Amino acid sequence: MKKPLVGALFALLLFGAAAAPAAAETRDSQRPVQPAVKAVDFAGTVALSNCSGSVVRTPDSQPGDPALVLSNGHCLETGFPAPGQVIVDKPSTRTFSLLNSTGAKVATLRASKIAYATMTDTDASLYELTSTYAQIQTNYGIKALELSATHPVQGTAIKVVSGYWKRIYSCNIDGFAYRLKEGAWTWKDSVRYTSACKTIGGTSGSPVIDTVTGKVVAVNNTGNEDGARCTDNNPCEVDESGNVTVRKGINYGQQTYGFVACIGIGNKIDLTRSGCTLPKP
Repeated sequence: MKKPLVGALFALLLFGAAAAPAAAETRDSQRPVQPAVKAVDFAGTVALSNCSGSVVRTPDSQPGDPALVLSNGHCLETGFPAPGQVIVDKPSTRTFSLLNSTGAKVATLRASKIAYATMTDTDASLYELTSTYAQIQTNYGIKALELSATHPVQGTAIKVVSGYWKRIYSCNIDGFAYRLKEGAWTWKDSVRYTSACKTIGGTSGSPVIDTVTGKVVAVNNTGNEDGARCTDNNPCEVDESGNVTVRKGINYGQQTYGFVACIGIGNKIDLTRSGCTLPKP
């Protein structure tokens, strides 16, 4: 899991109008129109004490709803949830540094509870805040990022936006891992990035944003650091036949579209809603 472990900072330091001929205009007009690319910056992302995150909404969230912060299950202040453990409606006073488009801190947001968290099937947490979306936008000029309601697509251009490091990684969705095993935990249908996204410790919980729609399609959570097989910090892929593949240096995220069906009126987690497939307590 990519929280700021020993060596993360060291790793970061290492990587650390002329008129055209008519014929040309005709050819250009026949070219396929490329989809516009959304500008992706730090607005709406947050920095946690040990991870990254973002203020998120569903397509049906209302301005007066309490805002939600998305991060990883392994980023909880209470430690890693055990395999099979699902946390719902647990009081929390955790704080988050809200960032603007340039990555500057503009506010401290506070949680009222952990609305949902688990490391089973996925690695995600949703905190409910004491502030509404309208209050955050009015007071700080920041809009929440929207969760995509559909499964992401292979080849999609993405950006992983880390509020912890104030760094943006750009790559594509390389594919999907049927099962991703890391130590005691197993995740389903994980997003595999192309090698350009060399995320490091502290990027855990970062929103993974589709650069065409501007919507969140996943939450960044791990990568194989040393080439080891299925150990902590070295996840392996397991296919439907049980075959294991190790991809050293490749990083992963967990899809987030499944949350949309599980969030009801008032932005409340409702695991009994039709179409909700998130693990239940």
